[in-house]
Formats: sequence, structure tokens, C-alpha cells
Amino acid sequence: MSMYQKMVNVIEQKVTPMAGAMGSQRHVIAIRDGFISALPFMIIGSFLLVFIFPPFSPDSSWGFARSWLSFSLTYREQLMLPFNLSMGVMTFFISVGIGASLGKHYKLDPIMTGLLAFMAFLLVAAPYKDGQISTQYFSGQGIFTALLTAIYASEMYAFLKRHNITIRLPKEVPTGVARSFEILIPVVVIVATLHPLNLFIESTTGMIIPEAIMHLLAPLVSASDSLPAILISVFICQILWFAGIHGALIVTGIMNPFWMANLSANQTALAAGNVLPHIYLQGFWDHYLLIGGVGSTLPLAFLLLRSRAIHLRTIGKMGVVPSFFNINEPILFGTPIIMNPLFFLPFTLVPMINATLAYIATKLGWVAQVVSLTPWTTPAPIGASWAANWAVSPVIMCLICMVMSAVMYYPFLKAYERTLLKQDKERSAQENENPITVS
Repeated sequence: MSMYQKMVNVIEQKVTPMAGAMGSQRHVIAIRDGFISALPFMIIGSFLLVFIFPPFSPDSSWGFARSWLSFSLTYREQLMLPFNLSMGVMTFFISVGIGASLGKHYKLDPIMTGLLAFMAFLLVAAPYKDGQISTQYFSGQGIFTALLTAIYASEMYAFLKRHNITIRLPKEVPTGVARSFEILIPVVVIVATLHPLNLFIESTTGMIIPEAIMHLLAPLVSASDSLPAILISVFICQILWFAGIHGALIVTGIMNPFWMANLSANQTALAAGNVLPHIYLQGFWDHYLLIGGVGSTLPLAFLLLRSRAIHLRTIGKMGVVPSFFNINEPILFGTPIIMNPLFFLPFTLVPMINATLAYIATKLGWVAQVVSLTPWTTPAPIGASWAANWAVSPVIMCLICMVMSAVMYYPFLKAYERTLLKQDKERSAQENENPITVS
């Protein structure tokens, strides 16, 4: 048995079932749905940073730049309001989204479940002191708390409902009123468990729950921003995709909480005029590692357009436009790349090499870091610049990654092209030897 066949067997027998189980796990789906529901608010909130912190040097002598900088500084508080009520409270949207998703799974009222999850988060992450509520944990610092409290609240609601621990009203009572009373006991249980727990942890450690969670996860959050973490996540994504499993959904579902926490930290540093602390964010993943889609196949789409094989040229024409917007299923399944041994090495190694180049360049200060959340369908050079507050260096880095991708894909594409041309030649020869006659 060849090495490739052994690898395929391991993927089919070990990796595929495990990835399938993980991808269909209700909490993983709920977390993914929570981030998806929050995405529009976070994208718009991030986009506002461009207007609040324009990409000009404070010492610029250009009149337009000076006017923009002056306007931003004068009205900073007013301009920050939409940002603070979108990115600044991302945990609100995520909590409600997770609760609603789990509510649908358990056939509960999604609105009520989402609101219960939201209340559970506020109960532990919004300390009240001196007549004011602290907003410290409403953004990235409270991401992990929002995930845990939303899951806990939703699961508790489902548990109570499943065991008929609820207030039932006569059928004549309107549905909306009946649902309001049905959730009374879950609300009491959530308050009676989370609030005392929060007070106990604070009295023993001096930290409320979100602060304690961030303290415990600090090493993991730090590790998630390292080059090994990037390479491992990319490798897992590529292996799963090569087996025909949507690896990006699984990997991004795991990485999203870390990305959002790190994005919030970068935005806080930007607002304070400090050095940005983090490199590996969603903008890094989308615009350096997934150029044209998983496997960075946009350069390959251009190469396919000039292929001598009719089949490959056709796939190139079909796939090049969607690839501009990071949709590359026509390339993956039409070429095909999925389960094609000739493309295993470039498909796996291209994004890993691009990740290494982009990480080192960013670490050395040659490339601007990500401060904004962008739609994943944004074309790579534009998205890379947008994510880094419209800096030019990410565009250059993205173009370098595209050139490197083309160089690495080219020899494997030529080998595959020769195979297809040989097959076409043999097929034509057979047809000439055995012409079809019509009687």
C-alpha cells in the first residue's frame, strides 16, 4: 500500500468521523451561530475605526489629512459611540446568538433562550459600583465568559423544560404570556446559581468570574497568537478540506473567541496610541492564508486560464471570478484538488508558507497589524489593507503571498496537465481505432 493510500485511509477512518462529530456538536454550532449573528454589527463597528483613526501621520502637513485628524480629535467621543455600541458590546450579540441557536436545537423559544443567556452574562460580567455599571467585560475581555454563561443558561433552561420543572398555564392563556411565565423558574435558577458563585469567587480570589476566566486562559490566549498556533490551525483546516470536510468552519469556530479577544485588545491599543499587541486575527487568516479561498487558490485560478488542457481552462474560467471573492469550490471540486494526490503538497503547504512569511514580516514591523473586522468575501489585497486601517504594507504582503502561491502551484499544475493531455491523447487514439458506425 502506498504512503498516499495509507494517509487517505487514516483520514477516512480516523480524521473524518472525528471532524464530523465535532462539526455537528450542538455547542460548536451554537458558538459559530453566535459569532455569525454578531458579525454584521462587528464589521460596521470596525469600519468606523477608519474614520475615527485616519491612516495619516499626526505630523502630516497635507491639508486634507490635517483637517481629518483635527475633526476626529475634536469629535472623538461622538464618533466612538457607534463603535462602543457595536464592537464595544460584542458579547451582547454573541450571548443572544448562542442562546437562540441552542434554543432552536432544544425546540425552545429562541428569543426567550437568547434573552436568558444575555441576562446570565450580565449577571456575572456587569459589576455595579458607585452607582455605575462597569463595561470592561462587554467587549473582547468578556468573550469566553459570554460563551460559558450562554451555554450554561440555555442548557439549564432545556434541563428544566425536559423535566417539566416549569410553570404551566391553561391553554386559554395567550402564547406570549404563557412563555413569559414558563421562563420564570429558569430565571430564578440562573440568578440563584450564578450570582452567589460570582460573589464567592470574588470574595476568595478578589476577581469576578470574567476576570478569573481571563486570568486562567491568559497562557492559552497568548499561545493562540504564536506562529505554531497559526501553522497548526492552518494544517488542520487544509487536511480536513483535502478530505472533503469544511475544515474552515471547524477551525474558525475554535479560533473565533481568541481572534475576537485579540482584536479587541488591538483596537484598545489603537485608541490609546499604544503598540498593537496581536498578529493572528481573522483578517490575517482571511487575507494572507485564504487568498481566493482555502488553499490560497486565486493564483492557481489564473494559472488554469492559460492551461493547455481544455478541462483545466474551463475550470479556470468558471472559478476565477468567484475566487476574487474567496469562493473557490469550482476550483476545489472541478480541477479537482480535493482527494487529488498531485495537489496534496501545494494545497497543504502554500497557506502554511504564506503564514510563516506574513507572521515574520508583521513581527518585524514591516507589515501593519489587523485592527478591523472585514467580510471574508472581500478580495484579498483590499481586505488586507482594510483590516489594517488601510495601510499599504498589507497589500504588498498579500501580493508577495500570491506570487509565492503561484510559484508553488505551478510545477504541480504542469504535472497534472501533462497527465490530462496524455489521457486525452490516448482516448482520441482509441476513438480513431474504433470509430462508431451508424447503420
